[in-house]
Amino acid sequence: MNQQTAQTAGRQVKPANSIRMSFGEKLFTVFNYTFFTLMAFTTVFPFLNLIAKSLSSEKAVISGIVNIIPVDLQFGTYKYVIQNSMFLNSMKVSLTVTVLGTLLSLLMTTIAAYPLSKPRLRARKFFILMYVFTMLFSGGLIPTYLLMSDLHLLNKLPVLFLPAMVNVYNMLIIKNFFEGLPDSLEESAKIDGASNLRILFSITIPLSLPVLATIALFFAVQFWNDYFHALIYINSPELKPMQLYLKELFVSSSDAFLRENVDASMNVSPQSIQAASIMLGTLPILVVYPFLQKYFVKGTLTGSVKE
Repeated sequence: MNQQTAQTAGRQVKPANSIRMSFGEKLFTVFNYTFFTLMAFTTVFPFLNLIAKSLSSEKAVISGIVNIIPVDLQFGTYKYVIQNSMFLNSMKVSLTVTVLGTLLSLLMTTIAAYPLSKPRLRARKFFILMYVFTMLFSGGLIPTYLLMSDLHLLNKLPVLFLPAMVNVYNMLIIKNFFEGLPDSLEESAKIDGASNLRILFSITIPLSLPVLATIALFFAVQFWNDYFHALIYINSPELKPMQLYLKELFVSSSDAFLRENVDASMNVSPQSIQAASIMLGTLPILVVYPFLQKYFVKGTLTGSVKE
C-alpha cells in the first residue's frame, strides 16, 4: 500500500492547460476570438469616428478623409459646444429628468413589487394580470396627450417622467427577486414588532441592492435617451432635453447653422459640432455605466429566474 502511494506521489500529473486540443477545437477557438474581436470593433468604431470628426478641421471633415484618427487636430469644436447655452440648458434638463425620474420610478416600482411578491395578498393574481395587461395594451397617443393636457402638465418638466413612473417589466423582475428572499427574515422582524414599511426599507431593500442597482440603470438609460415624450409634450426651448436638442441639431440645415451659430475663424464644420455634441451628450451615461455594470448579471438573472 505504501509502495503504491509512493509511486502515485512520484508521478507527474499534467496540468489541465497542457491537454492538447484537437484541430476542430483550435479552429473553433480561433473563430470565436476573431468573431468577437470584429464585433467589438464594430461597436467601438462609431465612437472612434465621432471623436475623430469632432477633433478634425473643417476641411478634413468636409472632404471625407476622417475615419478613426483626427486630421488637423483642433479643440475649437468642444469649446463651442461647452459654451453653447442651448446645449448646457438641455444637459441640465436631461440630468434633472434622469435623476428625479430614476429615483421616483425606482421607488414606485419597488413599492408596487413588494406586496405583489407576497402570496398572502388577496386577489394577487388579478393585480398581476392587470399589470401585465398594460404591457400589451395602452390607451394610445391621443388619449394620453389629452390626459396630460387635462392634468395641466404640458410644457412642464414633470411630464417627462411622470407618465413612466412604473415600468411593469422592471417591476416583475424586482417582484421575482423579492420572492427569492427567505421568509424567516420577515417573520423574525414581525415578531420584533416591525411594520411592513419598516421591513421593506430596513431589510428587503438592503438585501436587494444588486437588482435595484440594475433596474436603476435601466431607468436612467430610459430617461436619458427618451426624446419622444419631449417631442410630443414640450414646446418651450427652456425645457427641451438633450436628445431633443440633438435631434433638432441634426435636422437643421448645416450651412445655415454654420453661418448663424459658428464663428468662421474657428475652423470647424457642422458635422464636427454634431459629433462633439453627441459625445458630450453620451458622456454622463457612459460615466455611470461602469459603476453599475457589475450588478447586471447578478441582479438581472436573480430577478428573472425563479427557483
